[in-house]
Amino acid sequence: MKIQLILGSKSDMPIAEKAKTILDQFSVDYDIAIASAHRTPDVVKDLVEHNDAGVFIGIAGLAAALPGAIASHTIKPVIGVPVSGKINLDSILSIVQMPPGIPVAAVGLDRGDNAALLAIEILSVKDKKLQEELKIYREQMRKKALGQS
Repeated sequence: MKIQLILGSKSDMPIAEKAKTILDQFSVDYDIAIASAHRTPDVVKDLVEHNDAGVFIGIAGLAAALPGAIASHTIKPVIGVPVSGKINLDSILSIVQMPPGIPVAAVGLDRGDNAALLAIEILSVKDKKLQEELKIYREQMRKKALGQS
């Protein structure tokens, strides 16, 4: 497994679906688990500490402590995806305002797709095939933006 997605609850699955679409497109191995930073912290800890993933993606709304909880148990990259809700600012600020020494990368609200792309970019540092696939993906985006697709 290369990327581990952890969702704070089942209701975050639509955001994970966006990530899955990108990860499948790039044929990157991943796994999805549901574990709450507040309700099941022992499950989060066990899941992170006994995992061979190269990158973790934490998807959470409301207090959105999950990405930080993941980061507290690993030195591998963690990407946080804030999930929209009644008060969107809560989840965004929770993810971007990490204490010194425990960084978490953050993508935009509900941007599971960008989290997957960032994870792929991180893995591509040591994977030339992924680097080439990312170049092709970017060129396809360019052509689409120019109406050449």
